[in-house]
Amino acid sequence: MIVGIPKEVKKQELRVALTPAGAGMLRQQGHEVIVQTGAGIGSGFPDEEYVAAGAHVTQQVDEVWQRSDMIVKVKEPIPEEYRFFRPGQILFTYLHLAAAPELANALADAQMTAIAYETIQLPNRSLPLLTPMSEVAGRMSVQEGAKYLESFHGGRGVLLGGVPGVPPAEVIIIGGGIVGTNAAKMALGLGADVVVLEKNGERMRYLDDVFQGRLRTLTSNPHNIASAVRKADLLIGAVLVPGARAPRLVTEEMVKTMKKGAVIVDVAVDQGGSIETIDRATTHENPVYEKHGVIHYAVANMPGGVPRTSTLALTNVTVDFVMLLASKGFEAATAADPALALGVNVHKGAITHPQVAEAVNLPYTALASIR
Repeated sequence: MIVGIPKEVKKQELRVALTPAGAGMLRQQGHEVIVQTGAGIGSGFPDEEYVAAGAHVTQQVDEVWQRSDMIVKVKEPIPEEYRFFRPGQILFTYLHLAAAPELANALADAQMTAIAYETIQLPNRSLPLLTPMSEVAGRMSVQEGAKYLESFHGGRGVLLGGVPGVPPAEVIIIGGGIVGTNAAKMALGLGADVVVLEKNGERMRYLDDVFQGRLRTLTSNPHNIASAVRKADLLIGAVLVPGARAPRLVTEEMVKTMKKGAVIVDVAVDQGGSIETIDRATTHENPVYEKHGVIHYAVANMPGGVPRTSTLALTNVTVDFVMLLASKGFEAATAADPALALGVNVHKGAITHPQVAEAVNLPYTALASIR
């Protein structure tokens, strides 16, 4: 198979979908790898390392898309890339189609086969290709939140950990999954007072156990969320429904009750956001805006801010799936691996993931019925 790695074109996205080591693994299996010039520079991988691994490096993005049987990316294509879509080509990347109906339509209209990292799901319901970026985003949410609490950035002027004689900041995390757990690790490490709201009782028991009572857990319901939001210095939205739009758990009325200069970081913004006042995605260049006196951080590609770490963490988990697809082809690979099959969002003009279909208001067609 010919595997193409285009340079990411989404604004301030410096990750790359495959490291030179990954390219070398594909070459050893007899596959061809085409990499666009400069694709790995932002993550610290110069073109020379791809050439040394046996990849073909080209300046022509058209060549990457036109020659490749499978395109492997980090972020979803943006409209200027839709012109490259063609029937039967595999696209393997983060898609987040629930928040991008126009992309879902474009992929279906072009008869592309689109596999989303974020909906590949193991039998234990874990999301192996989303997990490392959730770990990065969870940790960054506290790092960025702490920065924007500084008065020079419009924040309350509060130090997360306080100092002797001065209480620490209140960090409220909605969602106790991978993002929430990693946010809690960072916030506790900095000395903050941490509360995690979670609806799953077993998960709350796990958090209480693993953190040995150093954080508090609350059942996630409208009453408890409203009460916690009022107290927050830093509010982190960390909820996820695989393939679906993020549920809006924090209303605008709740945000109006927050302290002036408090900070919101909504990690779910790329799935539509879990906080009602997160009404648009921002960029690393202009990451925040103010609403009702509260600083809103809504960067949709948070891990792109630490591209070296993120690229290495991502390719550690994607490369085996890339190898499987390249070696077996789409039909055999998805038949052999049910987790990979769950990642298929679009195939032969149909939406093949039920939550995505519901979110983008298009008919759902089971993958098995169109093989």
